Amino acid sequence: MEAARRVLEQAAEAPAPASALPSGFYDAFVLRGIRVEAAEPGRLLCRFTVPSRLLNSGGFLHGGATASLIHLVASAVFHIRTTAAADPPSASSSPLEMNISYLDAAFPDEEIEIEAKVLRAGKAVGVALVDLKKKSGKLIAQARYSNYLAPSSKL
Repeated sequence: MEAARRVLEQAAEAPAPASALPSGFYDAFVLRGIRVEAAEPGRLLCRFTVPSRLLNSGGFLHGGATASLIHLVASAVFHIRTTAAADPPSASSSPLEMNISYLDAAFPDEEIEIEAKVLRAGKAVGVALVDLKKKSGKLIAQARYSNYLAPSSKL
């Protein structure tokens, strides 16, 4: 759980002025306010209150922000898997594919739940399912996320 907390919550603590956008600025911009509720090998549960900075012109959570949340939480769930495994975590991973179904809107100050579950994690490729839900349990978005898991160096 601590590895997931470091990956998500600490990235969110790095606010930067718009004039000097450092590497990782966007991740921190999106993740600010995320809370890791549970983390175990193959599963990560987070809560997030929708901030006004992530709204679209219609006044609800922007699709791009939704995709970013999915990408970042799914990436973290693979980090938990590798940390819990006998092998040390790989230094890098890359998204291969993301398929998102947008099913409902999330509004300002609404608390949502983001749950990522690893469906399969092989030597090189992992697949996760990510659900964004309202408190009522109604799905906001559902995604299937494929990630290249860079093998650890044997050197």
